[in-house]
Amino acid sequence: MLEQLLIFTRGGLILWTCKELGNALKGSPIDTLIRSCLLEERSGAASYSYDAPGASYTLKWTFHNELGLVFVAVYQRILHLLYVDELLAMMRREFSEIYDPKRTVYNDFDETFRQLRREAEARAEELKKSKQTDKPVNNKKKQGQVQKAGSDKGSKKSEGSLATDGGDGDKAKGHKLENGHSNGNHVEMEEPRAGVVNGKENTSSNISAFDVSKLQKRTKGGKKTDTVVNKGSKPDPKKKATKKNRVWDDAPPETKLDFTDPVDGNGSGNDNIEVVAANQGESMMDVEEIISSDSEGEVDDNVQKDSKPEAKKKGWFSFMFQSIAGKANLEKEDLEPALKALKDGLMTKNVAEEIAEKLCESVAASLEGKKLASFTRVSSTVQAAMEDALVRILTPRRSIDILRDVHAAKEQRKPYVVVFVGVNGVGKSTNLAKVAYWLLQHNVSVMMAACDTFRSGAVEQLRTHARRLQIPIFEKGYEKDPAIVAKEAIQEATRNGSDVVLVDTAGRMQDNEPLMRALSKLIYLNNPDLVLFVGEALVGNDAVDQLSKFNQKLADLSTSPTPRLIDGILLTKFDTIDDKVGAALSMVYISGAPVMFVGCGQSYTDLKKLNVKSIVKTLLK
Repeated sequence: MLEQLLIFTRGGLILWTCKELGNALKGSPIDTLIRSCLLEERSGAASYSYDAPGASYTLKWTFHNELGLVFVAVYQRILHLLYVDELLAMMRREFSEIYDPKRTVYNDFDETFRQLRREAEARAEELKKSKQTDKPVNNKKKQGQVQKAGSDKGSKKSEGSLATDGGDGDKAKGHKLENGHSNGNHVEMEEPRAGVVNGKENTSSNISAFDVSKLQKRTKGGKKTDTVVNKGSKPDPKKKATKKNRVWDDAPPETKLDFTDPVDGNGSGNDNIEVVAANQGESMMDVEEIISSDSEGEVDDNVQKDSKPEAKKKGWFSFMFQSIAGKANLEKEDLEPALKALKDGLMTKNVAEEIAEKLCESVAASLEGKKLASFTRVSSTVQAAMEDALVRILTPRRSIDILRDVHAAKEQRKPYVVVFVGVNGVGKSTNLAKVAYWLLQHNVSVMMAACDTFRSGAVEQLRTHARRLQIPIFEKGYEKDPAIVAKEAIQEATRNGSDVVLVDTAGRMQDNEPLMRALSKLIYLNNPDLVLFVGEALVGNDAVDQLSKFNQKLADLSTSPTPRLIDGILLTKFDTIDDKVGAALSMVYISGAPVMFVGCGQSYTDLKKLNVKSIVKTLLK
C-alpha cells in the first residue's frame, strides 16, 4: 500500500498530494531524497531506500523536464508494489494536460488519480496471474538436473511462494543454487515447504559435485606430484649460505638497532636534533588561484564528431530548419551520442567508470523531454547540463572554514581535534605537517599526536616535522593502543591550552578488519571534531572502493548508535596528475564529503583549496 504520493515543482512548491494516503511518515524521506539524491545528481537511479526508526521506505520518482515537475511515491520497503512505475508514468501524462503555471491547487485531480490507480493495480494483478501460470513450466526447464520435486503439492507451494514474491523468484533461485552448490560442495538445507526428498537431492548434488575419491586414486597412482612436493621441501645442499655480519676482535658486542629516543611520562621526547627554520613563506591555502578563461568556449571534439554524421544523414535543409525552429522534445536516442562521448571523456580524466555512468544517467534523466532551444546543438546542451551537475556535486554543502570552527572550540575551552585516516603510503604524516604549518601562520597553537604505533619510523617522522615547525608532540612509542594515546594527547592539550590537536594514525587497507576496528575505537572514544580521509589523486576506480569501504567499516564496527563517518577529504599528490583530476569527483560523489585540502608538492607551503571551477573545466576539456 502506498504511504504517500505527491507532485511538486523543481522549485519546491507542492501542487498536489493524495488526501486518501494521509499517513504520517516517520522521519523525512522526501526531504532526504531531494537533498541526497536529486540535488546530488543521483536521479538516474531506479529507487531510493530510506531507513527511519521503526520504518523503512522505498521512494520512486519520475520527472516532467519540460514543465519542471517531480512525481514521488513512497511505500513500505517490505511491500513489492509492481504498479508504482506505471502509475507514476500515467500520472505524469494526465497531470501535464491540466497543468497551468499560474495554478497552485489541483483538487480536481483526485478523481483522475483514483481511476489511474485502479487501472494500474488491475494491470499488476493480471501480470501477477500470468507469471503464476507460466512459472511451473519454466521452473521445470531451469531446474532440470538440479533438483526433483517430491510431490505435486509441494512443488505448487514452492512455485506459489516464488510467484507471490513480487518478481523476486529468480533471486531466490540464485540464492538456493549459491548456497547448495557453490565450489562443488553440497550443503544440506532443510526446506519442508519445497517438498524435496533428501535422497533425491543428494543424488543430484553428487552428479554435479566434484568426485574427490577419483582425485585421491589418481594422486596415489601417479607419484609425480608427490616427488615434486618432496623435492621442493628438501633443503638444497648447493644453496648459498646467507652472509653474516663480520665481527672484529676489538669490537663491542652488538646492540639492538633501536633509534627511538627515550620518552618521559608526559609523552614528550628529548630535543637532541638541531631545529631547522621552517618559515618557508605564505601557504598556498591563503593565495587566490587565478583561472585562465581560454577554454571557456571550448566544446568536446568527440561530441562534435558524433553530431556531424547525424547532420549529414538528415540533410542540410532539415538540419538548418531544426536548428532555427528548435527540436520539439529531446529523447533518449538524441542524447546517447553526446552522453557516450562525455562518459569516455570523464573516464580518460580518471573518473571511476561507475561514477561516470551514474552521472550520465542523471543528466539524461534531467534532459529527457525538454525542448531544445533554437540555434543550439544537443552536444552543447548536454555539456552545459553536465557542467552544472559537476559544479553542484563538487561545491561543499556545508561550511569548511576550519579556522572559524577552531575559534568556536577555543571559546568553549577545549581543543579542536582532527584525525587523519587513509590507506598506506598516501602521505598522511606529511600533509598533517602542512596543515600544522598553515594553522601556525594564523596564530593557532598546534600539538601533534603520534598515534601511528604500528609502522616503524612513524613516530620519528612526526617528531622531525614537530621539531622543524617548533610545535609540541605527544608520543608514547610503539605497540600502544592508539585510542588511549589520542585520549591522553587531548587531555595534555587541554592542560597546556593548545588550540588544535592533529592526530596521526597508521595507514590501513580498507579490508583489514583488525586495524579498521582499532580506528573505529579511536574515533568513538575521542569523538574528534573532524575526520579527514587522506587519499591520492592518482587512484581511479579504487577511490570508490576505498571510501565506500572505509565508511562502511566505520559504521559497522562502531558501538555507537550514530557512528561517525568521514567528514572531509585531503587529496594528495595533486601535482603529479596533469589533467587526470577525476579522483576528486569520484571521492566526493561516493562519500558526499567535501575536498577540504589539496596537497600539491613537498614543502610545507604546498597545500591549497580545491578550485571547483578549475576542476570542472579540466574534466570537460
